[in-house]
Amino acid sequence: MHDGAMWSGSGPREVRHTQAFKEEFLEPPMVTVGISMWDIDHKANSRVDISAENISTSGFEIVFRTWGDSRIARIRADWFAFGVARDEDDWDVN
Repeated sequence: MHDGAMWSGSGPREVRHTQAFKEEFLEPPMVTVGISMWDIDHKANSRVDISAENISTSGFEIVFRTWGDSRIARIRADWFAFGVARDEDDWDVN
């Protein structure tokens, strides 16, 4: 990513990625997000912030932010969601 905003830009920058759950939760789960790989220019400060936002029963957004003169070529995130899930023995009567 030679000309992307995270590499060639400066100041506050943000990238959002929508992540859907394979199966819907009964209520919004707890979500943790962590960086599992980064490719960052060593000539500038490494300023990174990663979080989960807009968490719902069907998914959430991974939000990655940087600022200042940080230059990010690539970043990869891993996540884990835990909460109340529907059991195969649960059923609804309408």
